[in-house]
Amino acid sequence: MSGHSKWSTIKRKKGAEDAKRGKIFTRLAREIAVAARNGGGDPNMNTTLALAVSRAKAANMPKENIDRAIKRGTGEDKGAAAYEEVVYEGYGPHGVAFMIECATDNRNRTVADLRHILTSSSGSLGEGGSVAWQFTQAAYFTFPADGYDEDTIFELALNGGADDVQMEAGIVEITGPITSFKSINDELAKASIQYDEAGLRMIPNQELELSAADTIQVLKVIERLEELDDVQNVYSNLNISDEALAQYEG
Repeated sequence: MSGHSKWSTIKRKKGAEDAKRGKIFTRLAREIAVAARNGGGDPNMNTTLALAVSRAKAANMPKENIDRAIKRGTGEDKGAAAYEEVVYEGYGPHGVAFMIECATDNRNRTVADLRHILTSSSGSLGEGGSVAWQFTQAAYFTFPADGYDEDTIFELALNGGADDVQMEAGIVEITGPITSFKSINDELAKASIQYDEAGLRMIPNQELELSAADTIQVLKVIERLEELDDVQNVYSNLNISDEALAQYEG
């Protein structure tokens, strides 16, 4: 299982805590607003928005919150500040590369918060393009493997245009070119497969191997970044070993 999927599993466990539900709603509302701004407010015509709304419903986000976020994104809510999607690049401890997706209504605040965390952790915020060359944007889907035949998974992934399928520890990960997103999504829908995650994400071209102790240090920095309200996703080229994962969870 990839490092991203392992880290996502940790986040889901933490995100399940009711005490954090308000923060989850804030992040989901920003995701919905950005999707509506970029592709319109009709989920039937905007796949990204449909996925964001689906995630919000899965988290039991109230319908009025979802509707308000859509209106904020489309500009119908004239009194609300507009969010924009910005991707920042930088390095964490031990030279680990970060791509940080943000939804913000104040770039100056976002940059200041990111720089503070990175510089205080022996990292740095980089210029545009300084890190992006180490990643490839791809369509990404993940879901539990329980109840699904391996041959069936590989066949639908191939039919959808995917170029990689990983099945490990009860989790399926499917990746493919960004142009294959809709076709893979359609194949999963036809098979009635409910995924945990779906979207476009940054996949590292080569992962960086660190000791368990150093890996945990980087994970703590990623966690601090993800705690920022403006941060939606943090991608890294860190390889998370099973040993490091067990120590971190412990």
